Amino acid sequence: MSQYVARFGGRRGRTHGSRRLRRAAGAPVPRRIAMLSVHTSPLHQPGTGDAGGMNVYIVELAKRLADLGIEVEVFTRATTAALPPVVELAPGVLVRHVDAGPYEGLAKEDLPAQLCAFTHGVMQAEASQRPGYYGLVHSHYWLSGHVGWLAAQRWGVPLVHAMHTMAKVKNAALAKGDKPEPAARVIGETQIVAAADRLIANTEEEADDLVHHYAAAREKVAVVHPGVNLDRFRPADGRAAARARLGLPADALVPLFAGRIQPLKAPDVLLRAVAILLDEDPSLRERLVVPVVGGPSGSGLAKPERLHKLAARLGLADVVRFQPPVEQDQLADWYRAATVLVMPSYSESFGLVAIEAEACGTPVIAASVGGLPVAVRDGVSGLLIPGHDPADYARALRRFVDAPRLADELGAAAATHAQAFGWDTAAAATADVYTRALDDHRRLAAHG
Repeated sequence: MSQYVARFGGRRGRTHGSRRLRRAAGAPVPRRIAMLSVHTSPLHQPGTGDAGGMNVYIVELAKRLADLGIEVEVFTRATTAALPPVVELAPGVLVRHVDAGPYEGLAKEDLPAQLCAFTHGVMQAEASQRPGYYGLVHSHYWLSGHVGWLAAQRWGVPLVHAMHTMAKVKNAALAKGDKPEPAARVIGETQIVAAADRLIANTEEEADDLVHHYAAAREKVAVVHPGVNLDRFRPADGRAAARARLGLPADALVPLFAGRIQPLKAPDVLLRAVAILLDEDPSLRERLVVPVVGGPSGSGLAKPERLHKLAARLGLADVVRFQPPVEQDQLADWYRAATVLVMPSYSESFGLVAIEAEACGTPVIAASVGGLPVAVRDGVSGLLIPGHDPADYARALRRFVDAPRLADELGAAAATHAQAFGWDTAAAATADVYTRALDDHRRLAAHG
């Protein structure tokens, strides 16, 4: 927690950053928003538990919104008594910890029972401020959406909601042995879609899913691609230097998995593909390193050693290197060091990891699902694979063996492709969504 400055109730009236929103005369802009992330905190380490791309999304988006002059207060559930009630994450961005249920030992599936307590904490925070303190509510994930629904109604402000993942979409593409999302979540998501003033989708495909699966009004759905921190994730000093820092052989074939270890993300597909590759060419074993960077999450928590046991069973214990989640700067080094990032996910609303790797100059082999065809340009910044057959991934990896320059060629194009996904662009587009939501909300209120 040392990188964050804890503050207890201080107000900030200054302008943050030099970039300011430019709006047409009279166009409404919220001065301050309540951002809700019930089940995972922006202060948590991505890559384990319930912390992942959504955490990165909230942190980066909140910072860039603050740069644009929109202050952000993120409400999240307190998971330890040691946390201060309020933490300043960055100038213009506060994280508020809300007591709701026991600090530890509460799974995400148990959190619906704590939404009443969480909502009470959010209402208390607002009640201590002057009227109109929050101009808009932006909720992330369905649990937050229910809190946001009530808060927005009580405060008389618009609700903007981002699903990030959807139960119906996940249940349509379950990994073998994975648990389907419960009916309660499906019902909850349907209610939020109906209640929200605006819905933010990561891709056109996600927007179509909202309309098709949840009967969302198309005019309420805005497509805003997530971004990548282009200052942190960049080619820098290249693959050789990154490998030297991480203790990896300079001439190794390094297919990397980075993310939460759970069936949905399918790291087992990479391991099985590597086993096929070695069966076909045993000489590769001498120069093959397969880093798996991340920790157990979701249904993977039930059997956290499953992937280790699979590696041993496949005879890969000597080539697979399990690495716990790392800070973002070191994660960038893992991307730079890799020959290729492999994302065989069964479902991805976007795939921030893919864009991060590409921004570092590393190509991606990914399943052609969800938002990954947007994050990865097939044949340009990487390779898209239809389905999850390990043999198909083994053939894709073989291309990098047979053509050693392929990683550099696709990697250069990947770095260029990633430049279109900066967080400044995402924040400006999100602020436009806020403006439209506020405008519609005020017009409806005026016509009572």
